[in-house]
Amino acid sequence: MVIHIGTSGWSYDHWESVLYAPGLPPRERLSSYVAQFSTVELNASFYRWPQPAAFRSWRQRLPDGFLLSVKAPRGLTHAKKLYAPEEWIGRITAGWHELGDKRAVLLVQLPPGMQRDDGRLSFFLEQMPPWVRVAVEFRHPSWNCDEVFRMLETHDAAYVVMSGAGLPCILRATASIVYVRMHGPDHDHLYGGSYSDADLGWWAGRLREWDDQGRDVFVYFNNDGGGNAVRNATTLRRFVGV
Repeated sequence: MVIHIGTSGWSYDHWESVLYAPGLPPRERLSSYVAQFSTVELNASFYRWPQPAAFRSWRQRLPDGFLLSVKAPRGLTHAKKLYAPEEWIGRITAGWHELGDKRAVLLVQLPPGMQRDDGRLSFFLEQMPPWVRVAVEFRHPSWNCDEVFRMLETHDAAYVVMSGAGLPCILRATASIVYVRMHGPDHDHLYGGSYSDADLGWWAGRLREWDDQGRDVFVYFNNDGGGNAVRNATTLRRFVGV
C-alpha cells in the first residue's frame, strides 16, 4: 500500500526560511508546500467549514496524486457532540464530492470532555457514506476500550493514533487505513518540541508494519512551532523511503 506523510496545516508565518522563501506571499504557500509533500491535513475547516466551491478549487489546484485530509467542523464535534449529525453530514459530503480524487480522510476529533457514548458514535458512523474515509480522534480516555475499537472496525473507521503530551499512544489499527497525528514530543505541552531521529526511526518501523498489513497510512505532524513539523515530516519520509 502507500505511506503518506505531511503536516497539519501549511500556512504558517514562522515557516518562512524553513519551507517558504523569505517574503513569499501567503497565497503562494500551498504551491510551495505541494512541491515538497504529497498530502496535508486541513485544520481551518474545524473553525469554518468551506463551501463546495473551495473544495472544487483545491481539486483543480492540487497536483495529481496529492491527497487532502480535512478536519470535521467543530459545529458537529464540539457543539453538537455528534448529536443529530444529518445536516452536517450533508454539508461535509457536498464538499467531499467536489474534492474528487484529491480526498484523503475526514478527521473527526471529539472534545476532551465528551465521554464514551456508543449509540451516538455508532449512529454517526452509520450515516456516513462508505466513500468517505473517516478517522476518529478520542480525547477522553473512556473511549479507549475493545468495544469501541470493534465498532470502528465494523464501519471501517480508523482509530487515530496519537503522540503528544498527556495523550495515550495506543497503536491500534481498526480500518483499511491508519491515521497518525504527531502532536510533538514535549511531555508538558502539546504541539511542542522536535522529534529525535531515534523517535522517528521507531515510528518508521511502526509505519512499515501497518503498510505490510496492506493498510494505507496517513501521518501528520502538528508540532508546527519553529518549523519542527516540516523537518520531522521530511526526516520520517526519508526513513520510510517515501
